[in-house]
Amino acid sequence: MGPGATIGPPRGSMPIFPEWWNWDLSFTAHAELRMEQRGVTEVEVRAMLERATRFEASVVEGRFMIQTRRGQSPWVVIVEPDIEARLLVVVTVYEVSQ
Repeated sequence: MGPGATIGPPRGSMPIFPEWWNWDLSFTAHAELRMEQRGVTEVEVRAMLERATRFEASVVEGRFMIQTRRGQSPWVVIVEPDIEARLLVVVTVYEVSQ
């Protein structure tokens, strides 16, 4: 998937996200595979990002964990801003076990 629509600024009382939050999204092959395995579409991931409640640095330098929900379940979307290309790359997405 190439560059497309941005995920847009979070609405309401959402946290303040960095500049890269508004960059076009791109999905790695790994992310697309995991999304297929987990029954999540690109449209659903974009919607989850629109509902993001917070973000924090990941254990991998340069990546961030975006906290969100899908239905009633908490999910995490791992993203990595590509500064040179000005793309927000989705690395993986997964449901948080409770």
